[in-house]
Amino acid sequence: MSIRQACTFYNISKSTLQRWLIDPSIQTTRVKAPTSIPNEALLKDVNQYPDDYLYERAQRLNCSKSGIGYALKRLNISQKKDIRASKSVSDEESDISE
Repeated sequence: MSIRQACTFYNISKSTLQRWLIDPSIQTTRVKAPTSIPNEALLKDVNQYPDDYLYERAQRLNCSKSGIGYALKRLNISQKKDIRASKSVSDEESDISE
């Protein structure tokens, strides 16, 4: 089977097939370091504005909401939930005094 026939059969580009022929190993991790959102800038932003939404952080850091989400996950930072704001739990059940 020629390269052209294989590309047509598997519905892939010629460059993809040639890359696979050179290095058939499957890469599951990214080799390149994150560049669009520096960890230090994100940590500083989280400390300065702890209650902001992802889109507000994205505007300040000039990137996308999903990029902020992935970067926060990379740094093991999660959005904290305020139990008092939940309508399903009353204040008496939450054991939180105001």
